[in-house]
Amino acid sequence: MGKTVTTYLIDGDPKGTQYAFISNKICQMFVVPRSNLAYLNEQEKLQKPAFYILIGEDEATKPQAYIGETENFKERVKDHDSKKTFWQKALIFVSKDADMTKADVQYLEHKAIAEAKQTNAFVLNENKQTPKAPNLPEYQRDAMDEFFEDVKFLASFIGCNIFELTKFHAEHLFYTKGRGCDAKGIYGSNGFTVLKGSVIAKTSVPSLKWDKKRTNIIHDYADFSEGKLVMTSDKTFASPSTASSFCLGRPSNGWADWKDKEGNTLDSVYRKQLE
Repeated sequence: MGKTVTTYLIDGDPKGTQYAFISNKICQMFVVPRSNLAYLNEQEKLQKPAFYILIGEDEATKPQAYIGETENFKERVKDHDSKKTFWQKALIFVSKDADMTKADVQYLEHKAIAEAKQTNAFVLNENKQTPKAPNLPEYQRDAMDEFFEDVKFLASFIGCNIFELTKFHAEHLFYTKGRGCDAKGIYGSNGFTVLKGSVIAKTSVPSLKWDKKRTNIIHDYADFSEGKLVMTSDKTFASPSTASSFCLGRPSNGWADWKDKEGNTLDSVYRKQLE
């Protein structure tokens, strides 16, 4: 089923301050760069109860985030601006209609931290514990569950994959083996995703020019288990070849080295779609 998303670029910059919402839904997302916190003075909705995500980058390979809730984002962000150095922009989620309550945004925070930790796509150093869910009436909990689905959609809409778990069907899986590697993955609109549980090569050959970056990715996405280097979460790469090179620890043509269970290469499977 299709969806209509309305996006308004407040300053005309696609990377600047903006808001977005889904037609016939109450969830509204504001995207506010740290460089434009003055906008909070202009938007009354950002001075009321809100659920929010601060997004930035750390020194390794995973982006960093902080998930929180507040009764007044304008006032709350002052503390984050003075104490948190990593973040570059804030995603703030409010209701287009009636204001949310403190319990509503606490419930959203609870769900968001739990799902973000399951996805493991962002570093959440400052969200060490998952808060307990507040005691909401059943009808309101259902409403907030629906609201959170819209939160996830809107975050993904602007390219923030903090809640995205890779969904796949068995017939879409591709595999690559060699040098101790036994990896599986899926090709999609975001690139090629190496799936959790894949075994990757422990070392890389000298001809792999990005060995240092591979080491950093391994640090964040893999760990040793029973003598094997195993992916502890999904990792999406921009291209199939980067994905297979990472897994095999050597230069690789992913279009040829990723094969499905029938032995068909990724290239032949996707080329058929154009024939």
